[in-house]
Amino acid sequence: MALKVIGLDIAKHVFQLHGADARGKAVLKKRLRREQLTDFFGSISRCTVAMEATRGAHYWARMIATFGHEVRLISPQFVKPYVRGQKNDMQDAAAICETASRPEMRFVPQKTIAQQDLQMLHRIRSRLVANRTQVGNQVRGLLAEYGIIVPLHLFHLRKQLVELTAEAHSQLTPFAQELFVTLYDELCALDERIDAMEKRIQQAFQRDEACQRIAQVEGVGPVIATAIVAAIADGKAFRNGRQLSAWLGLVPRQHSSGDKQRLLGISKRGDPYLRMLLIHGARSVVYRCVAKTDSRSRWIADKQKRLGTTKACVAVANKNADYLGSPRKG
Repeated sequence: MALKVIGLDIAKHVFQLHGADARGKAVLKKRLRREQLTDFFGSISRCTVAMEATRGAHYWARMIATFGHEVRLISPQFVKPYVRGQKNDMQDAAAICETASRPEMRFVPQKTIAQQDLQMLHRIRSRLVANRTQVGNQVRGLLAEYGIIVPLHLFHLRKQLVELTAEAHSQLTPFAQELFVTLYDELCALDERIDAMEKRIQQAFQRDEACQRIAQVEGVGPVIATAIVAAIADGKAFRNGRQLSAWLGLVPRQHSSGDKQRLLGISKRGDPYLRMLLIHGARSVVYRCVAKTDSRSRWIADKQKRLGTTKACVAVANKNADYLGSPRKG
């Protein structure tokens, strides 16, 4: 049994394998439990092992690679068209094997443990920020029920809550004041946790030379730089900066046919968190371009004048991603 490619459908406890030889003929169909997987890959000859880039894939990629196998991670969206018949584990494993055999297929670079640690830090921070926004919106909604309107900014909300709970208020009952005190305490606790996460991000930024090189780009700071390093395992996976922009969904969406070229809004493919950070970073550049006279600032000001601030921010984010993905930045 000369295995060339193995498609591995991973799960929590049960794993399905589909192996093919050099001619693409199926020579292996096997179902293994989690504790059997290590012994199996340690006992077979070296081959290519493919799996979808889903939960746990980077761990298994590192483990399987220790036995000398070439591991390829594939985006699930590229596997779906190759699923034949109804969906089950056997069909999924066969589709993964078939997808990995395609000569033009693009693969997901494997992450190191350090990159996964950094990405986990960003995921936790992102959740905490979302929770803080949720609490702030709830407080505004509850205050509106008592006829109290608070301007849109956490600064105004914190200030208003302190004033409302410091002493008796004509529009709030004592019971309502007690509840708003608990909400204010929750908001402060979230602020502290977010600050702690951002300090950890700053420390990781200071330790990583690649992050500091990336932060030299205008509109990119420690948060964006560390998020890029965590998300992009290997910059060599992109031939040029334009591919990185497309991977982030910052390029126009197409609906073209024949001689008709139709470009729509940005595709919004890829990591939405990283795309959001780049656009917010670009927003600070756009707001400050008015006082500058260099060619890039003039280009940004022209975009802002013709297309509006939001589209100008997306254009700057696209340019930044293009520059970060260029060969000179590695």
